This record gives sequence, structure tokens and C-alpha cells, in this order.
Amino acid sequence: MKFSDNFFDKIEKKTNVGKQTILDLANKLQQNDLKNEQTLREVIQELGALTGKSVSKDKEDKIISAVVNDKVPKDIDKFI
Repeated sequence: MKFSDNFFDKIEKKTNVGKQTILDLANKLQQNDLKNEQTLREVIQELGALTGKSVSKDKEDKIISAVVNDKVPKDIDKFI
């Protein structure tokens, strides 16, 4: 899947996270098992720190459950 610079610009505007940081996180995810709870927790915490948002344990658990059970929308534009 290839993303345009416009996509990254939208993400950066909303999160203040740059394109290279996003690509580094995507690379980390590709190299790890997305069904691995520890990997997901690390990524969620890293994203929270990057964006300055705290993620409660309950919300973290819900995100992990959605990812592990394939309940994440396939259309990434819905997240933006």
C-alpha cells in the first residue's frame, strides 16, 4: 500500500507526528507480530507519547482486542 504525501500531511496536522516517525513505526509493526499483545502495547504507548495523549489501560485493552480479533477497519481513511 502506497500513501501520498497528502496522507502524511493530514496525519502530521492532526498529531504533530512527522512522516519519518510514522514510517519508522510502520516498519516496526511490519517486523513484528501484530497479534502479539506486548508489541501492540509498546506501539500504543509509543504513539501516545509521540502525540502527547494518554491512553488508559481500558482503552489500550480495547484497541488490542480490536486488532487481535481483526475488527479494525481496512479503509485507513476512516481514521483520518
